[in-house]
Amino acid sequence: MTIYNVGSINLDHLYQLAHFVRPGETMSSDSYQCLLGGKGANQSVALAKAGADVKHVGAIHHSDQAILDQLEALGVDTGLISRTEVPTGHAIIQLTRAAENSIILYQGANHALTEEQVDQALSQANAGDWVLLQNETNLIEYTMRKAQQNKLKVAFNPAPMDAELTKKVLGFVDLLIVNEVEAMDLIGTTDIDSTTAALPNAYPGLAVLMTLGKEGVRYFDGDLRPGTESLFVKAFSVEAVDTTAAGDTFIGFCLSSLMKGEDMVQAITRACAASAICVTRLGAASAIPTQQEVSEFLAKHA
Repeated sequence: MTIYNVGSINLDHLYQLAHFVRPGETMSSDSYQCLLGGKGANQSVALAKAGADVKHVGAIHHSDQAILDQLEALGVDTGLISRTEVPTGHAIIQLTRAAENSIILYQGANHALTEEQVDQALSQANAGDWVLLQNETNLIEYTMRKAQQNKLKVAFNPAPMDAELTKKVLGFVDLLIVNEVEAMDLIGTTDIDSTTAALPNAYPGLAVLMTLGKEGVRYFDGDLRPGTESLFVKAFSVEAVDTTAAGDTFIGFCLSSLMKGEDMVQAITRACAASAICVTRLGAASAIPTQQEVSEFLAKHA
């Protein structure tokens, strides 16, 4: 079983600072790094490190061969990534000493995907394969329609959240993956308790993974009946230094575990462990742990 990740690829310019830069303020950073990032690339790396067969569908500037080399070295199939004249997407990230981040995102080549590219990629897939999308590329609805036509399953992580787009495409989605803020935006609520109560009623039949940061993860199986409870898995407690790729790490390890036949509790638990390791490290793709590291963490914290 293969995952076709139609997703973004960014270069992350990471600045460590005492606090976020305020309007009119100029300040020196504690350090600077240029790292591979983007939700799509992060999730592909997490999938590969978790042992999944992942083919990345995306676009970069033709001069950025180093990005392909890095992805391939991490186990990601890059044969479906196109080269364009549009600059590779990038992010400017401020990371404070309190492990909070503020991000400016430039879409660049991530919005240069073509229908022909999507058609070619998904024509290689077999029924039962998965298509994974985030909201950092163009052709979201087109890709989902093609996936449905080809009898492929769709997982959607609508980040950054566009509530109207998300509502429009939910009919094509088999698994929706959102954090608590994205879930509140989608439902139109202002607190997590109201969101938890409203979400399964608003979208019956939709399977939803809702990550709750340091609290844990809640799962609605798409058939939640009145009076029944959603599944909840508590997060592991660690000292975070950078939360940039925590959600992407969770998604990669969770989907990989599900494809290996693990049940949802096992998949979420393993994914929470991977995220816990990730937040103790700086960076995005570079912070994602290996399968062995996750297994060792679980053995220690069981």
